[in-house]
Amino acid sequence: MLLSCSKEFLTKTDPTRLGVNTFFKDKDQIERALNGVYGQLQSITNDEWLYSELTTDNTTVDFNPDDRGQASNMEQFEFWVLNPGTPSIRTMYNKYYNALFNINYTLSKLPDVSDPSMKEAEGQLKFLRAYYYFNLTRYFGDVILITEALDDPSKAWDYAREPQSNVYNQIEQDLKDAVGFLPVNYDAAGKGKVTKGAALALLGQLYLTKKQFGDAVTTLNQILTLGYSLLPSYADVFDPGKKNSVESIFEVQYQGGNDLGEWSSFVYTFAPRLSKDAITGWSQSNPGGWGIPTKDLIASYEDGDTRKAASIGLDFTSPITGDVVPYIRKYAHPHAIYGRTDDDWPIFRYSNVLLMLAEAINEDSGPSDAYAYLNQVRARAGLGALSGLTKETFREAVYHERRIELAFENDRWFFLKRTRTAEELATFLNDYASREKSDPTVTRQGIPYSSGDYIFSAFESVFPIPADEIRVNNKLAPNPGY
Repeated sequence: MLLSCSKEFLTKTDPTRLGVNTFFKDKDQIERALNGVYGQLQSITNDEWLYSELTTDNTTVDFNPDDRGQASNMEQFEFWVLNPGTPSIRTMYNKYYNALFNINYTLSKLPDVSDPSMKEAEGQLKFLRAYYYFNLTRYFGDVILITEALDDPSKAWDYAREPQSNVYNQIEQDLKDAVGFLPVNYDAAGKGKVTKGAALALLGQLYLTKKQFGDAVTTLNQILTLGYSLLPSYADVFDPGKKNSVESIFEVQYQGGNDLGEWSSFVYTFAPRLSKDAITGWSQSNPGGWGIPTKDLIASYEDGDTRKAASIGLDFTSPITGDVVPYIRKYAHPHAIYGRTDDDWPIFRYSNVLLMLAEAINEDSGPSDAYAYLNQVRARAGLGALSGLTKETFREAVYHERRIELAFENDRWFFLKRTRTAEELATFLNDYASREKSDPTVTRQGIPYSSGDYIFSAFESVFPIPADEIRVNNKLAPNPGY
């Protein structure tokens, strides 16, 4: 059959498929490409808790002695026994670089479309590129940095890792561009898109990470004039009926209750594994029991802090042990279809900006002008105002406030890394591990820990480069220690 086909026939375009040469021709097609990029953000966010919360003192696992299927994957993040072959490391790495490939390609096509809205599109794409590279370099240290379109994805294997300082420089430039291109807000149809406030928030966080505290203050101060404010109730921040509120600067959009494929399902991941319908509301549930709030975190809440009940459920008792198994309540809301929740995931909230600003001001010039921002967050939580602190005690206060306010929002790992050296992080986490091992949040039902569990070494402050990537790219080398 192939021999009987003419060359002309074989080179014809398949009319049922859109190719790159017939796409990216007008504003509508760019918008569709942008929607695809945002869709990849959903996929990345679905698993982000595994890398940025489960690795920390915030959460643990509802240990299942009858099913060790995830012991060689997801539990490795909890017990700090990652290696270059850990499957979820490879999955995360590939998801990020696949998204970056599409961002770079779409950016390369914007000059072909004559429409003023292309600057907004450029701002959104550059924000997302900066966000992805910021996460990647905080996970892995030096990373491959690609900002041009590749006509063949395999060409990415010709790149070597760039020093983290170079990656930070690219992130900073992308965010400065985004700040200049993005609007303060959109109409109702554009809710959920990246805004100027989001770009400023990420840029301020970059400056905090680089310890450029004066630049962080200048950047974050600009957000105060953009119309954001705290919601009166902390619990309302996470209510799907009140998403994209005046407190929301940027959140990953999900939509449940339909067949569009845009739903979230975080409660099914986080609910205790034997809870069935007690938390999800659906009797056929088989929850994962991941991300269980630790005793260490629970004990950190001050008396009267309204965030505790909004963040952590303490109303489920294991039918096997009779013990209370805590769970993340932030993403536990009624939903109309089994497995399809409407919960968004917050990336930046106004309270985060207030805490970053308080921290940056204190580090730059002391606490005098920083109290107002810290105490706004405390007042909403039903707590009294702080005063009379030294620079050091204010630092500890804002660090504590950040842990509580942003618990289970994928902030903890990055916060611990930016406020501690690798050696200090190892000491901190091993101290936590000693407490958790001596008094586990969830009983292990007589199963002992493995010899390597809960032993954190300084080199583990960066994740291992996936072994598969090293095999296909001889310019890559493992991170030291792995």
